[in-house]
Amino acid sequence: MLIDSHCHLDRLDLSPFDHDLGLALQAARDNDVDAFLCVAIDRSNIPDVLRIAEEHADVFASVGVHPNAEEDPANPVTAEELLSLAQHPKVIAIGETGLDYFRSEGDLDWQHQRFRQHIRAAKNSNKPLIIHCREAAADTMRILREEGADSVGGVMHCFVEDWATAEEAMSLGFMISFSGIVTFKNAQALQEVAKQLPGEYLLVETDSPYLAPVPYRGKSNQPMYVRNVAEFVAELRGESYQAVAEQSSANFRRLFRV
Repeated sequence: MLIDSHCHLDRLDLSPFDHDLGLALQAARDNDVDAFLCVAIDRSNIPDVLRIAEEHADVFASVGVHPNAEEDPANPVTAEELLSLAQHPKVIAIGETGLDYFRSEGDLDWQHQRFRQHIRAAKNSNKPLIIHCREAAADTMRILREEGADSVGGVMHCFVEDWATAEEAMSLGFMISFSGIVTFKNAQALQEVAKQLPGEYLLVETDSPYLAPVPYRGKSNQPMYVRNVAEFVAELRGESYQAVAEQSSANFRRLFRV
């Protein structure tokens, strides 16, 4: 059985499922998926993320504020706020958090400080981190080291960086999660990372409703498509689908202690 290690269930296109999240989740279960990690991206959607996790036994939650999410500069997110939210029994991770230099420009100290608050909350709650990193690998790794994030570890979600970054992340106790991007024809460098990654660091995800894998690229992504990602990664690695499913699920349960 598979686990979708990163999805945004509150944002799915539910029109193919009569606007019923339960039907979308059942479609995934029918496609060999037996658990989901619903990831928060800002303060406004945390209540929905927690509600969904409460309503579905196989859905877990995270709490965090995405590096590009807007917030009141006079009221920035704090480690204490995140720590309080993380006490919810279905919360198993802090994030997504990290750095994104693709969508943001100028003085990004606010983004760095937000990232540090998340790492401190993760350490205080003893929960792993979910890291978003886009065109900011060097600073992401530097801040993880400076804040001692290796004490909790986590996952480099929707990984698109090079092998050197993957190695550094693994040295800090972070797993590498592949999304539908790995199936894209122009993702040869990423596919090479997937081929050589040690199995004990491998996770798969959809990031749904974003980044649908081939053959659904360009359409709204769904949690059931995580199987397409796993099958593609298995083929790259010369392994069976079942082996990748079992390994990635075991890795998820070990990392998030569920």
